[in-house]
Amino acid sequence: MIDNDTNDGWQELAYWMRHAAFEQCPEPLMLLDPQKNQYIDCNIASCDLLGFSRQEILKMSISYIHGRELGQLIVFTEEAMLTGHAKSKRISCRLKNDMRIPVELSASRTVIKGREYLVVSIKDVDSEERSRDKAYADQIARNGILEWKHLQSIFQQGERDNLLMLTSVGDGIYCVDTNGLCTFINPAAKRLLGRTDTDVLGQNIHYVHHHTHEDGTHYPVEECPIYAAIRDGIVHEGIQEVFWKHDGTPFPVEFTSTPIISEGSIIGAVVVFRDISQRMETEKKLRDALQELKELKVRLEDENAYLQQEILSEQRYHGIIGESPAIKRIHQQIGLVAQTDANVLITGESGTGKELIARAIHEASTRKDKPMIRVNCAAIPHELFESEFFGHIRGAFTGAVRDRIGRFELANGGTLFLDEVGEIPLELQSKLLRVLQEGQLERVGEEKTRNVDVRVIAATNKNLKQEAEQQRFREDLYFRLNVFPIHSPPLRERENDIALLAIHFLDTIGQKFNKDNCKLRKSDLAQLQHYAWPGNIRELQNVMERAVITAQQGHLGLDLPNQKASNLIAQEVSQQIENSSQIVFDDEMQERVKRNMLIALEKCDWKLFGDDGAAVLLGLKPTTLASRIKRLGLQKVLQKEPQKEL
Repeated sequence: MIDNDTNDGWQELAYWMRHAAFEQCPEPLMLLDPQKNQYIDCNIASCDLLGFSRQEILKMSISYIHGRELGQLIVFTEEAMLTGHAKSKRISCRLKNDMRIPVELSASRTVIKGREYLVVSIKDVDSEERSRDKAYADQIARNGILEWKHLQSIFQQGERDNLLMLTSVGDGIYCVDTNGLCTFINPAAKRLLGRTDTDVLGQNIHYVHHHTHEDGTHYPVEECPIYAAIRDGIVHEGIQEVFWKHDGTPFPVEFTSTPIISEGSIIGAVVVFRDISQRMETEKKLRDALQELKELKVRLEDENAYLQQEILSEQRYHGIIGESPAIKRIHQQIGLVAQTDANVLITGESGTGKELIARAIHEASTRKDKPMIRVNCAAIPHELFESEFFGHIRGAFTGAVRDRIGRFELANGGTLFLDEVGEIPLELQSKLLRVLQEGQLERVGEEKTRNVDVRVIAATNKNLKQEAEQQRFREDLYFRLNVFPIHSPPLRERENDIALLAIHFLDTIGQKFNKDNCKLRKSDLAQLQHYAWPGNIRELQNVMERAVITAQQGHLGLDLPNQKASNLIAQEVSQQIENSSQIVFDDEMQERVKRNMLIALEKCDWKLFGDDGAAVLLGLKPTTLASRIKRLGLQKVLQKEPQKEL
């Protein structure tokens, strides 16, 4: 039997044994967190290899040491986290003296205290090769001086077997002397460069294929890393440079220039290069795929945020309620237009349920499985319209800290509902028209053209035709939106629907406030049906909500606004109906509303608030009246009238 103290002692001993094995391991080992891009621990061998102290390494990011091949590093870490193991020979290390060395990385995923980390071993490729070469040389030395001289003569004289080996490899290989003249070139190099022996042998190789950068600027020979190996006796490499073919076309390469040293003197250099076009194309496809995934993630996050906002926002209507002829006609129009992708323009006063009609069209269409994105054009600041509609890229303007998808892209494949479309600035309407006509847009700050497939439903309480005639709204945009017009009638024209709507709101609001015992009396319904409802369905909902809140023992107290003079507009409409059998056009009705408001304002000397203000006379809230004055431009009209008299 082993008691607990003994067991704890064994566990502590095992821990320190594992720690010592990690610390004293002759192979460089590092424990890293790829999610945070930082090192967690490293052993003595890794510090010796990189030249940094442990404290310095733990303060560095992973990308600082290995970030030169960032794409390869990302692929390597993702493979290790996904499969548990990964290996790569395509990543280099930065040393403390800022030199870089090629290394072979091997990673294993491990879990410590519920978090995933990577244990990475590092092999110095050059050191490994030097060790193998030294071992091979020692073996040759042991085999005798005659064998060594024989091998030396093979290298110096270029015997047939050695040449066959050099000519059979797929990488390009050539040698240069101390003057930079080519002394040997293998078939792969000639094929890659499109050259012959005559073109290259005895020639300065820099002027043959390395004389110009990719952008066409001159590459001075004194800066060429191929000849640097001849000058300093150090191996030089080109990670991603450009060689030029005989026909003048460039291709990307990576190469190493290794000095040839004989008896302590540099006698030339051997250059090995390979075409990395295919690898770069693969890396580009990977970057594009990652970017596409990133954009898709951002779009899904934006869509989710938008849908969450819509769910949390107050839902006024859950269906089109009513049995009046006007509502039945709307049902018929929705059935006709929903199965098409035609643009729809919904007109009507504020609070008549234009958004409800738009949702009904979307839900009855073939796009119902895609999002319906709502944009309140009256609530968007003037300077943010273009960004809100079309999106922007990071840095497009002050405050643009990340790429943002616009409402059109969010609605791609679905429906975009433009509420209060008449408030869109005139200078932006041409860009909106282009999206409707061509289905294309550009984000703010970006030159890339994107295709979108969006069905547009617009709503307004303005007379857009009149706005277009007065050049406050583009006429071509008006006709593009007004493909299938639907008029949402005011509540005062739906007297038979008032009782149905009131009962519906009473039920939903009663459940909301846990007051299910509230009932409507006949006198309450009569009072509701005789009111003119300038605020339409929205006002009816507010009235019912106040009635439920103030109800005592199930008895409702309807608090309708004061209707002095029985509401001037209701009187004027009633008189018109009594005196004429003609139907009143919506344009004329809007003009009467405007004229009625002017009469009330003049009567109150343009005073809006208080018991003697125009808001009480019209049965409106003062803030609502102020908003309508601004929307109808009444102040501007009054300013122009005295000028006409002058």
